[in-house]
Amino acid sequence: MEKIHGTCVSIGQTGVLIRGPSGAGKSDLALRLMDRGAVLVSDDYCDVEKRGADIILRAPPTIAGQMEVRGLGIMRTAQFEHARLGLIVDLVDGNEIERLPTKTAEAFAGVQIAWMQVDPREASADAKVRLVARALAGEVTIDADGELARG
Repeated sequence: MEKIHGTCVSIGQTGVLIRGPSGAGKSDLALRLMDRGAVLVSDDYCDVEKRGADIILRAPPTIAGQMEVRGLGIMRTAQFEHARLGLIVDLVDGNEIERLPTKTAEAFAGVQIAWMQVDPREASADAKVRLVARALAGEVTIDADGELARG
């Protein structure tokens, strides 16, 4: 089984992989998402399994149910055993993010997965991730004029 450096949460049925270098804010963004209903799958590293057209992420047994919260230490938390990857979130400086991005998906283990960038320091970072996860689940749509509509 392959390992990947990243934190995974589940927003509804959408597994969200948060990637970035050490100290970029992966766990912090995951904590904000969890505070708004997401459930932890794995913090810092994920085991990756390809099942047909699905990518399944899970926590390595040594860190299952644990999350590092800067300033507090290792905390135990509820977790899902695994999640089907539906969204990749790369953490970057806000100046690197295109206003109207052309890239919206990335090949991951040979499977096209929805992709986005966020600046984890922005107050809206978790709201943006939740919005895209909800759109992927068909709960909301964003039309060609950028208008948000509930599905």
